[in-house]
Amino acid sequence: MTTEIRDRALRFLARREYSKTELFERLTREGCEPDAVREVLAELEKEGLLSDERYVEQILNARIGRYGRQHILKELSEKGISHELAGRAREKIDEAEQDALKSVWERKFGKKPQDRKELAKQVRFLQGRGFSLDEIFRVIENIET
Repeated sequence: MTTEIRDRALRFLARREYSKTELFERLTREGCEPDAVREVLAELEKEGLLSDERYVEQILNARIGRYGRQHILKELSEKGISHELAGRAREKIDEAEQDALKSVWERKFGKKPQDRKELAKQVRFLQGRGFSLDEIFRVIENIET
């Protein structure tokens, strides 16, 4: 049974990185015994085939530049990433957030809002991407147009 679970887990991991929690949920949802899944995941982690650190790096590489801190941290939390690991990710996100926000704003809008309605639209869009209000207003105020 554990070799079957291991093979299944390796098939999933061959496609993309998974967090330990996410892979556990996926395997148990497919009917695998939870204790056996825990055992297999511990082995895979020991062998370096399953890594929450690598998963976080993958998420950061894919999301920074398109989404803000709140969105990314929420996604990490939903995938079962520890607070310690999320805290380290937050430091990396903070370094890149203002540049990412400006980049997203320029791609989507490109010009300073002309009235309150347009400003509200831009702010809503950027908040939906997970950027904080403080950062949004800081970037919009510093736009030269």
